[in-house]
Amino acid sequence: MKQKTDDQKAAARLKKDFKKWHTDIYGSHKERKPHFQTLSGIAIEPLYTPLDTANIDYLKDLGFPGCEPYIRGVHPTMYRGRVWTHRQLAGFGPPEETNNRYKFLLQQGATGINGVFDYPTLRGYDSDDPEVYADVGRGGVAIDTIEDMRVLFDGIAIDKVSVSLVTCQPICNISIQSMYFANAQQKGLSLNALTGTSQNDFLMETAITTAPSVLPPKASFKVSCDAIEFCTQNVPRWNPISFAGYNYREAGCTAPQEVAFVISCAIACCEELIRRGLDIDSFAPRLSYFLSAHNDLFEEIAKYRAARRVYHRIMKARFGATDPRSLMFRFHVQTAGVALTAQQPLNNIARAAYHALSAVLGGAQSVHVDAYDEALCTPTELSSLTALRTQQILQMETGVTNTVDPLGGSYFVESLTNKMEAEVERIISEIDSMGGIVKAVEKGWIHNEIASAAYQYQVDIESGEMPIVGVNCFKIEDEVLPIELFKGPETLLIQEEKLKRNRKDRNSQEAAKALDAITRCCERDGNLMGVIVDAVKTRVTEGEISKTLKAFYGIWHPPLF
Repeated sequence: MKQKTDDQKAAARLKKDFKKWHTDIYGSHKERKPHFQTLSGIAIEPLYTPLDTANIDYLKDLGFPGCEPYIRGVHPTMYRGRVWTHRQLAGFGPPEETNNRYKFLLQQGATGINGVFDYPTLRGYDSDDPEVYADVGRGGVAIDTIEDMRVLFDGIAIDKVSVSLVTCQPICNISIQSMYFANAQQKGLSLNALTGTSQNDFLMETAITTAPSVLPPKASFKVSCDAIEFCTQNVPRWNPISFAGYNYREAGCTAPQEVAFVISCAIACCEELIRRGLDIDSFAPRLSYFLSAHNDLFEEIAKYRAARRVYHRIMKARFGATDPRSLMFRFHVQTAGVALTAQQPLNNIARAAYHALSAVLGGAQSVHVDAYDEALCTPTELSSLTALRTQQILQMETGVTNTVDPLGGSYFVESLTNKMEAEVERIISEIDSMGGIVKAVEKGWIHNEIASAAYQYQVDIESGEMPIVGVNCFKIEDEVLPIELFKGPETLLIQEEKLKRNRKDRNSQEAAKALDAITRCCERDGNLMGVIVDAVKTRVTEGEISKTLKAFYGIWHPPLF
């Protein structure tokens, strides 16, 4: 009782002294701006004290690393035991070229593969489709058939290297992931040996990258859940979905929206898979997340920490998960591409380093650092190597791996984490009130929220409220770029020739039967992935699979405001 009284007296004295300091000392000095806030609009006070964390119950609200509620990290030792995976993004041109880049990065110390695909592949088109000629091999590697997948990973021990397939949209993922699995089987590997991640996020298909045509939200969501169910039953070490908050953020949403949207997507998937008869702890340990690291260092750190606490509470209270792995919010971070500038591109090295620092201080499981030239072109070998070296310097020279959650207990960080958590929960509650994330997409609510946030972000840049070095301040007139731009190979002709040869050499009857089997599976509402894994072995193309799905489910046009 005496201790409690003493604590209350100390708090009252601190409150009185703080008020006096704020009025008499701080109040007599001018500030640079009338108000300060995070990038997402959360107000920032001039000073934080124990008064801002007085209501925190350490064991209940923070706990220890590797223990509930996991806010201080999902593993007890974090980077003292094992550092984050260095998973650098790579992909351009035909698969032969990207295969060489994968090998280069692995030789230079990358510890995982993060494969990105070109725009036609991501949207379910073959390279020789006239609608996508201009984009073949741009922004990623072109993959049309299982033969391309074989070339992409030729000479790489995929049973020993963790591979992330950046197959954002389910209509792309169901084909590309099936090709990856089928290629492994043809190599004589068991699917049990494969480790990696697929993005497979229906929100990417229906709210972020909707052109030129996409599946309806319900169909896209169904295809996404098919992949999760298949992997749960057949590829136990694979993460069958990585909810792509990074891409939502690139499209313009705020930090709280980013976390709320990915967790709402996870809620919908959990509900659907439980409806299908799966136990929550059979698949939840393999749900994973892909988040951005943007400019506001402390907001990003608070975002990662808040996400872990919100997720733990939802998985335990709403779904009754008991496996500790089901309660852990595990995530990969990519530094914010939207924050990179075409002006003074070498400044992006510093930007990406600070972004990566926030990811590590926030407890990420793997990290990709953007290359300094990504606002201008596909990364060159030099810029890719510089980005990888940025990770290695952060890991080996800065000391940030020496203790777990080094900012835990900071008055500012804990207060900001609480505010972030409250806003995330408010948004999740609003989505719940609409009937869940699929309904929110169908109504266009998600699109409107992202567009509004993106508009405000651009207004702040153009007004100068948000300074961007080299863009709206410290500009260089008549700037001459100090870097060499990447010039990729002519991919279209290469892939056209491959597709022509593929259609000539394959057994056309087997291919037709395989596509018909996909349609029959749609009709009986079966799990599509197993059927498509078998189908790609007949050398059907991704475009043929996508057209089959669109013919059955139709295409969807997002509502306009």
